[in-house]
Amino acid sequence: MSGPVLVIELAEAVPLEAIQRLREFLVCSSARFEEKRVGEYDVNIHAERLGIADTGGVDGRRPVMVSLMGPGMGDEAIFEAEHADEVDQEPLIGFTPTHAVDVIAFCNRPVDHVVTALLTADVIDVIGGVANVELREDQVPIVAGLPGIVATMTNPWPAVYGSAEFLRAWAQQPGFRLLK
Repeated sequence: MSGPVLVIELAEAVPLEAIQRLREFLVCSSARFEEKRVGEYDVNIHAERLGIADTGGVDGRRPVMVSLMGPGMGDEAIFEAEHADEVDQEPLIGFTPTHAVDVIAFCNRPVDHVVTALLTADVIDVIGGVANVELREDQVPIVAGLPGIVATMTNPWPAVYGSAEFLRAWAQQPGFRLLK
């Protein structure tokens, strides 16, 4: 079963030094680490290393893929397809994304939603960017007052663009859950 996905929008390609720091962070945070290509990592993240104490009774090693994409980085077709139906993001976040990072959980337990949010926050801390987070209608008022919101939109669907601070604050809310 597939789990939640978050996208980090980037204003430019990630420098190789930042990719190396990301790789080192993922190696230290993972029970299993496989580098598919430079910038694409298949890992089992230790939930406790992200500060998650309650795994809901499941193994704390959660399978996740972290994939940088865009021109010259790999997965260019996926980047273009994911951004083809996006609204003009520049007025919202101050730039038009040229690259992105997908953080993809392979499971859909509540812990996987928290792992995805907190891992995405940590990736933003390492390489920068803004998280593009789609919401359900009933989540809009829950996130409205949280810190770290860069922009919100309701059309064509509800979404928040937020910082690592936003993701960490939202993940602490009762009933937290990402869209798939």
